[in-house]
Formats: sequence, C-alpha cells, structure tokens
Amino acid sequence: MKDLAQERSDLLETLEKSVRLLTQSIDLRLIPPQGAQLGYSLRGARDKNGVAAVDGGFVADRERAYAAGACEFGADEDIARIILTVTRFDPDIRSAASLQGSPKLLEVIESLLLEYRSFESKTPPGISTMHWGVASCCRDGVPDVCYQQFGPGNESTFIFFGDGPIDVTNNIIMISNRVINMEL
Repeated sequence: MKDLAQERSDLLETLEKSVRLLTQSIDLRLIPPQGAQLGYSLRGARDKNGVAAVDGGFVADRERAYAAGACEFGADEDIARIILTVTRFDPDIRSAASLQGSPKLLEVIESLLLEYRSFESKTPPGISTMHWGVASCCRDGVPDVCYQQFGPGNESTFIFFGDGPIDVTNNIIMISNRVINMEL
C-alpha cells in the first residue's frame, strides 16, 4: 500500500499531465475570462487540502491556453467544494473541471451521448450556488456534466466529472475537437 506522500505525489503528477494535455488541446473559447479549473482529490478527502488543482486555474490569451500556476493541494476552494460534494454521491468520482458553456456546447455534449443535468441558479439562503447545484444534479447518480441553467447572454459554467483528470480531460478534448469550427 502506498504511503500518503507517494499518493499525493502520484496524484499531482497525473493532474499535471492532464493539465498539459488540456492546455495543448482545448478550444480557447471554453475557457471563461476568469479562467477554468481542473481538480483531483485524494481518496477520502475531507477538505480543500485533500484536493489538488491548478493555482490560479488555467487561462487563455489570444493564441494559447496555459496554467496560471503550479498544481498544488488546497489551491482552489471552489473546485475543491465541487469535488467534495460529488464524492458524497460517488466516492469514485474524484475529478472535476469547470469551463464556460453555451447552448451550442450542450448540443455537442448531447451528440457525444454524455449524460448531463442542469440546475437553477435560485438557491436556498446561505448555500453556495455551485455546491447546491452539484448536489441537486447528483441525487440520482453523477452525470458526466452538470451546468447552471442559461441566463442572460446564454453562457453558463459547465462542470465535467470523472474518476480522474484523464477521464475529464479526454471528454473535454473530444468536445473541443467538435466545436473547433462552430460558432459558440
């Protein structure tokens, strides 16, 4: 059995590989202006310190996507909260990515036969919209993608789930390959 230090090191290595693949292959329009994120948790993680993510997320300029910082544990509270929420419903789902979505992107997700669910932006008082939304999407099993219903401007955050970051990255790359010549 691996010790915790080795498990953490292996997890960071896998996440870094996924980030490299993603930044080389993602359609830049899927990265929101504030950046996107990819995270991966240790088995049994209980707080953000058990979840690794890209410090500062990954961002895009006009020509390429790149990681804003290193992959580190505790680097992003939002993606950690999302992953910790989803693992309550399925402990094998330990990775998630947040990207910019649109109705056209949803059509591509449908065409790839990925399971998706949406949630409303109206949440109970005192609860994070994303935390509540992820929980409401996962009650009947964890989908491949969940998203906040479209509002003004027809853009939304899409959350992709997978057992690990390679699974999540592969789905995003498949989608990127399909949208490359589409108007989003």
